Amino acid sequence: MHAPIPADRPFVTANFALTWDGRVSTRKLTPSDFSSPADKKRLLEIRAEADALMVGARTVATDTMTMGLPVETLREQRVARGQSAYPIRVLLTNSGRLNPQLRVFGADFSPLHVFSTTRMPKPTREALGAKATLHLEPGKRVDVPAMLGLLRKLGVRHLLCEGGPTVLRSLLEADLVDALYLTLCPRVFGGLRAPTLTGVAGSFLPKSTRLQLEEFEVLGEECFLRYRVQRPSVL
Repeated sequence: MHAPIPADRPFVTANFALTWDGRVSTRKLTPSDFSSPADKKRLLEIRAEADALMVGARTVATDTMTMGLPVETLREQRVARGQSAYPIRVLLTNSGRLNPQLRVFGADFSPLHVFSTTRMPKPTREALGAKATLHLEPGKRVDVPAMLGLLRKLGVRHLLCEGGPTVLRSLLEADLVDALYLTLCPRVFGGLRAPTLTGVAGSFLPKSTRLQLEEFEVLGEECFLRYRVQRPSVL
């Protein structure tokens, strides 16, 4: 039996495509376009289930994302379930170094929240003030548990993380991931500099995360997997 999800934060899902040697990108951090059209379709279906979508600054820039939902039928299904047509969009960046000209800031189909620190340069704050809600904390890092608590107060019950590995690592370090979708792609990148699921190869997490396989499907040359994080039940 799965342990209950705390009422003070959203259920957190992560979705990543991986090579068979566990890389999420090349050593040059190229856009994550190595998966099939079937995986990209699955990505949008997973995204459509969430109340909010979260990515890091590097991911939104590298993949030139708007963090939208381009399939009309998926938006219609969301509305029929009582959700907004598009998920709330969440950007996480400790440094606050964001280019205000990124595509994501030119799209206004859903609320955009930027969680960062007071390290964000003043010109960036001024440029983003009319495009997003800024949540700036003192210090060098965003308090991730507090961020999730605020998102829950904003009505977010299900949060989806789509990258990058640094963001996923921050969630795992705080034991805040509940489910994980993976697509294993028929590629091998190799190299110590190519990022793994949690960032730099060889950099350990504070503790391991135990997963339980709930779904496994082979489609074409890819494997689609869904895991649930296992935690001790509190009696």
